[in-house]
Amino acid sequence: MEEERLNLNSRDLYLYCLTKPGSIEDYPFGADVIVIKVASKIFALLSRRHGQDILSLKCDPDYSELLRQQCPSITPGYHLNKRHWNTLLLDGSIPEREIRGLIDHSYELVYKSLPRRKRMGDQEDW
Repeated sequence: MEEERLNLNSRDLYLYCLTKPGSIEDYPFGADVIVIKVASKIFALLSRRHGQDILSLKCDPDYSELLRQQCPSITPGYHLNKRHWNTLLLDGSIPEREIRGLIDHSYELVYKSLPRRKRMGDQEDW
């Protein structure tokens, strides 16, 4: 999926993901899915489903359940491990501030799971 196809709010979230230290974009699933990684581990996927932008993020399993109960636009991860991933429908129903917080949470979960040498090392080695 090319960046130009994203609506403006989704584009802002995509750019926010890329502000995370060591983050890069990749297209291992084809041009229709933007994958954002840190040190080769995925923390965000941005794509379209049924004509709507969606953002999939890693999440603590207990927190995932709570979020899904509170917000109908947050569902189990689309084509992902449903226990550890949520998919957010970017239809304007979730405030951008909350989405950015979930991006931060996803990044932190993935970053903390990296081997110490990658967390402390030179990002060029990623």
